[in-house]
Amino acid sequence: MLLWVACAPRSHAGESLPIRTGHAIASLLTYSNTAMPNAPLRVGLRLQLDRGWHTYWRNPGDAGDPATITVTASGALAGTTQTILWPTPTRIREGSLISYAYTGDTLLPLLLPLAAAAPNPAEGGLTTLNAHASWLVCAQSCVPEEADFTLDIKTGPQQPSIQAPLFDTVARFSPHPSPYPATISPTGTLTLLGPELGPHAVMDAWFLPQDRGQITEATPQAPTIRQGRVILHLHPAADFPQGKALDGLVVLKDPAGSEEALSIHAQPVAATPEDTFSTAGFAKLLAFGFVGGLLLNLMPCVFPILAMKALALVRLGGAELRTQRHAALGYGGGVLAGFVLLGGLIMGLRFVGDGIGWGFQLQSPLFVAMVCWLLFGMALNLLDVFTFTGPALSLPTHRSGPWHDILTGLLAVVVASPCTGPFMGVAMAGALSGPPVAGLAIFAALGAGLAAPFVVLAYAPRLAAALPRPGAWMVYVRQFLAFPLLGSCVWLLWVATLEGSGATTLLVASGLLLLGLAAWLYGLAQRLQATQGNSRGNTTLRGLALLVMLGAFSLLPALRHQSAPPVASLGGMAQHAGVEAFSQSRLEALHNAGKPVFIDMTAAWCITCLINERVALDTPATQAAFARDGVTLLRGDWTRHDPAITTFLRQHGRDGVPFYLFVPAHGAEVTLPQLLTPALVIQAITPPTLDREP
Repeated sequence: MLLWVACAPRSHAGESLPIRTGHAIASLLTYSNTAMPNAPLRVGLRLQLDRGWHTYWRNPGDAGDPATITVTASGALAGTTQTILWPTPTRIREGSLISYAYTGDTLLPLLLPLAAAAPNPAEGGLTTLNAHASWLVCAQSCVPEEADFTLDIKTGPQQPSIQAPLFDTVARFSPHPSPYPATISPTGTLTLLGPELGPHAVMDAWFLPQDRGQITEATPQAPTIRQGRVILHLHPAADFPQGKALDGLVVLKDPAGSEEALSIHAQPVAATPEDTFSTAGFAKLLAFGFVGGLLLNLMPCVFPILAMKALALVRLGGAELRTQRHAALGYGGGVLAGFVLLGGLIMGLRFVGDGIGWGFQLQSPLFVAMVCWLLFGMALNLLDVFTFTGPALSLPTHRSGPWHDILTGLLAVVVASPCTGPFMGVAMAGALSGPPVAGLAIFAALGAGLAAPFVVLAYAPRLAAALPRPGAWMVYVRQFLAFPLLGSCVWLLWVATLEGSGATTLLVASGLLLLGLAAWLYGLAQRLQATQGNSRGNTTLRGLALLVMLGAFSLLPALRHQSAPPVASLGGMAQHAGVEAFSQSRLEALHNAGKPVFIDMTAAWCITCLINERVALDTPATQAAFARDGVTLLRGDWTRHDPAITTFLRQHGRDGVPFYLFVPAHGAEVTLPQLLTPALVIQAITPPTLDREP
């Protein structure tokens, strides 16, 4: 950014006698014609540099030295200062080197504190300002220059001098504190986070380090601008320690060409998804996605669907190998399509400004109710209350066909969304922070992992031969599978209650009642048709079933407008005396007080989260370890959308829950895996050098 300041008319008030120093005209300026005790005075060194020459910022970059100025007041008022309030410099490339410098007409302001030299200074008394300044000017060669200045100023209420507009112009182009939190990863990924950021507001960005030796200046920073974040890929200097905060300026350039300089203090964090893209490569993220999807088969969310699919494969055991493979490919295609569609939806909503992540749809009582009703209908179908007769609608245990297999795969994605398994967190965060095509490919890899066991089973004749033969036992197993689905309905009803209110519970339960009645009427019509053929009673029952089902669906608009009452966070989550609700201010207060903190980001709709809390976090052994080491457990409830939690997750390279972080009183943060055990948690919070009594 060039700091051109308009030439002001010559005046003895507010400006010392200008001095030609060789390649600049230098003078000392004051913002006011007068000065008062205990009122800081704005002063500045003005350098009118010759064309083609420049002088340097506080961090000159790869070459150069910054200016130094000492201003001393004596007489009626006394004071001294050497602290320059550095304006934003411009970047100058000199061969393979980068410098941060000023060109043209430049003002380097300072704030001079003043105190009365005598108990009661008389108004109109003179104060003499003496200043010594030295600076380096460079073009093809570099020349050190210096000058001394003297300026008299009267005592009295401050009145802007004719030079005041120069100070105002510089102030408009000077840095101001960033409203956006900033993080720096070990590999140099600098991230600014804020809902106002995005391609609509930022066209370009670059970072200027406050001090030398922090980054390799000449390395391209490759800015990536996405909704809610600006990412710069810096190259840390060889001797810059990992885990150290980074200070400097981030300059944001909007589409109109205007520039804004922000002073940042970037907090160190663990490796981010952007690091994974740049160092380990896209292939590693694909591998993480595939393995994460593979392990998702072991998560409780998808057990009912997987069990029904397994029964479908058993039923096809006597069919031709070609039929089995077509069924497996149809299921795999449905899973892939489901993950890609869901990933595209998440990325699209994030692009337009919604701060969402994996599982976002379960933060809506409307979506939770629809999934609850869907699983309830599937359970009634498995219990033979009714049967689907359309080839595209029957469940896995009743019939097979291409549409049936694809829909089963889509359904598996829907019911899998509350779960996050190992490797999925990094893969999804990478998918949502990288290029859109690469992100969709990672979501497809997740789907490939989820579908892989059934596809492999169909294409491995020896494994398929080991499956049990079809028989009457399948009827009882199919009916048994209805009860895990009904259990899921109970859990989803609880989630909807936490997200909404008592009215939400009533609406969802009423929908279950109406759908149950509709299913019974439809099943009765089917049995009547089987014994009596088409009849008026048969048609009447089907019509009644349709009306009752429409009555259930009429509740959806009311569910859409359900919102949570103003209750305390964690209102429905497992809690005890050792748990506090998460907030950034509370975390900072505990950390500043030197207390270790364990952070648990969870949600009522996240089954993995609930299991971890039950088996690892809320156990007597873990709680005793927390109490022993003085660890405060902060639990963030993401059941409903919370922008503060969303921002915290993104700062640490995550886009969903669960997320576990231990912040020790001293030292680096520790990120825990997504599946916990008591031993793993206790090991993470235990200081390694602390000797304990057995």
